[in-house]
Amino acid sequence: MGNENDVKTLREMAGLVTPMALRVAVTLGLPDRLRAGGAAAVDHLAEELGVDPGALELLLGHLTTLGIVERVGDGYRTTGFGANLCADAGTGLHNLLHQDTAAGRADLAFVDLLHSVRTGEPAYPLRYGQGFWADLDEQPHLREAFDRQMTWRIRQRVPKFVDAVDWARFGLIVDVGGGPGDLLAAVLAAHPDVRGHLVDLEVGPARQNLGDRAEVTQGSFFDPLPAGGDAYLLFDILHDWDDDSAGRILGRCAEAMPASARLVVVEGIRGVGAATEMDLIMLVHFGGRERSVEELTKLAEPHGLTLGGVTEVPGDHSVLEFRKHPI
Repeated sequence: MGNENDVKTLREMAGLVTPMALRVAVTLGLPDRLRAGGAAAVDHLAEELGVDPGALELLLGHLTTLGIVERVGDGYRTTGFGANLCADAGTGLHNLLHQDTAAGRADLAFVDLLHSVRTGEPAYPLRYGQGFWADLDEQPHLREAFDRQMTWRIRQRVPKFVDAVDWARFGLIVDVGGGPGDLLAAVLAAHPDVRGHLVDLEVGPARQNLGDRAEVTQGSFFDPLPAGGDAYLLFDILHDWDDDSAGRILGRCAEAMPASARLVVVEGIRGVGAATEMDLIMLVHFGGRERSVEELTKLAEPHGLTLGGVTEVPGDHSVLEFRKHPI
């Protein structure tokens, strides 16, 4: 018979009740409603939200146990702890847990993790009928949520990425798949003599974020890229793709790079700070993976790219710099 505490711990680790209760609470807007609107009775709240009052009371009961809400008279209100789930809390949790944002929607595909482990393929298309990126292309609110998530993820780490590379060496930096351009904007702000060129399928946020020292081009990193840059930047791009697709992206960078240019790859590196949880997220969401330095080096070699150096950034990312060599 197993150790009682171990069994309890494993049961708590495996339970789906609490994670789903939190996600449903955020999706219904309960933390925001019960903070801004004050305490509310179950019947009134159920009518307002269009949900079953008996089921809502069961949900609120568990949220009370978790400390997310508290009883006040005949109603419930959000606690200080639960306020971390509010949309304006600045924690990123609302965007990660809401079931109609890019991340919250994608995480529900984890119910089909077994499919991904059996096949090596993402579970997202099994649940939604098409891949993650196709969904973002068709649903602008998911793209907007994804950009918010990326901005939140790197917001406090941007200064570390700016410091990790001698960006002043490069007259023109081509940010490939740069999204809203937060990192490129910070690099340009720190280095007045550097210019930028961002390429992404969605360019609206980048045009708002970048000044007149950066050109913005709508396009895919699977298509030919602007030639003649001094540095090509791939920030959190390769881990979203399988080896074949990641190799195609590297190939497009290599063909656009002059002989003297550098490819700067910023990624979480498996075995060097990247959480094992991210391995499974990349697999289930995209069919991608976190890679080791050796795997990234091997992936780059057929495209005439040689690893020049690796700089570990405090946190969970590293910067790999590649140069061109004759194939």
